[in-house]
Amino acid sequence: MSRSTIGLFAGLLLGIVAVFGGFLQFIAVVFFAAVGLLIGRYLEGRLDVQDLLSRRSSKG
Repeated sequence: MSRSTIGLFAGLLLGIVAVFGGFLQFIAVVFFAAVGLLIGRYLEGRLDVQDLLSRRSSKG
């Protein structure tokens, strides 16, 4: 299992533990899953945070 997958499941688990029921809670779970996925991709080296930040600052 890749680190991205582990990160995704960790984010889902944290989201489910943090909130139960309702639409806003569903959105919170999706948010935690996305954060977990991003952390997993970063740990795998498949996400370059500095590159993303430099692209964003050069657009402005």
